[in-house]
Amino acid sequence: MPQMINYGNEIIRYSDKGIEYSINKGITWNRRYTGSSCGEFRDLIVYGTDIIAATSKGIYYSTNKGLSWMSRYTGTSCGDFYSLMITGNEIIATTSKGLYRSTNKGLSWIKR
Repeated sequence: MPQMINYGNEIIRYSDKGIEYSINKGITWNRRYTGSSCGEFRDLIVYGTDIIAATSKGIYYSTNKGLSWMSRYTGTSCGDFYSLMITGNEIIATTSKGLYRSTNKGLSWIKR
């Protein structure tokens, strides 16, 4: 099932078609990003003005509503990223090697 986030007046989700958005409360969806350089999207969160994604290739972020994505963390020491959550000023990630946290928008990760 695609995961959705609210971002301004849009709902943004990922699916097998890439990143999609709706401006009419999910009645219709438009494609925004269909590239494969980020790998498979697994989770999305909004952190400040960034959208941060857990993907099969690491942590990626977008500053333009998901139109383009830039690498933020692609190391292997945390394992595969599955889900993200914001708690206070930290991002918590569930990975194949356990629970990790980041206090710098996902640039580096510390095992919890």
